[in-house]
Amino acid sequence: MKHRNLLLLIVLLLSGLFSFGQKTISEGTIVYTISIQTGDSKPQMADALDGATTTVYLKGGLSRTDMVSSLGNESTIYNSQTGEAVILKEYSSQKLMITLTKDNWIEKNRNYEGVTFTISPDSKVIAGYTCKKATAKLQDGSTIIVYFTPDLAVFNKEYDQTFKNLPGLAMQYEFQSGSLKFKYVVTRLDFTPVPIAKFDFPRSGYRVISYDDNQKGK
Repeated sequence: MKHRNLLLLIVLLLSGLFSFGQKTISEGTIVYTISIQTGDSKPQMADALDGATTTVYLKGGLSRTDMVSSLGNESTIYNSQTGEAVILKEYSSQKLMITLTKDNWIEKNRNYEGVTFTISPDSKVIAGYTCKKATAKLQDGSTIIVYFTPDLAVFNKEYDQTFKNLPGLAMQYEFQSGSLKFKYVVTRLDFTPVPIAKFDFPRSGYRVISYDDNQKGK
């Protein structure tokens, strides 16, 4: 009985050490800088996205992702408790709000269902955190190379379906889309509280269209 109790104590102590070693982010801001390789020396529209930023705001089960570039702004606000979301697009003088139901959100992220990560021995330091390299394979056969820190975890795993099963925070990731190669790198982490108003769905100022109708128009 003594040996059994001692073994249980050791397990609990080790669990406590691992929990202490990994910080869980329930609220904060993550900023990624985007770079794009077109594989062509001639200027392309995609070059306008080079140097753009993606900012992720987290607060409990709420998330907001803002991409800002020279072409315009695009935001996704998601409530993981209700499963509802909106996508806001502001390009030139056009302001569009696409509304998503819980089923729409699942359909939109279908390609990331069951994504698995293969971790390799490679590592690098990003924004002061030692990061491990992992390769994700998606349902359509494409891959994403990601460097993540196991020192940080996100409380709201639903904020980005791509990294739902990643054992840490994605600090850098890159993927290929046609001839374009996209690379996202964390340039700022801020763990201060985020105003709740940041996650409100707009009530005016946008032309509203449902996700289903938007898909039909493509």
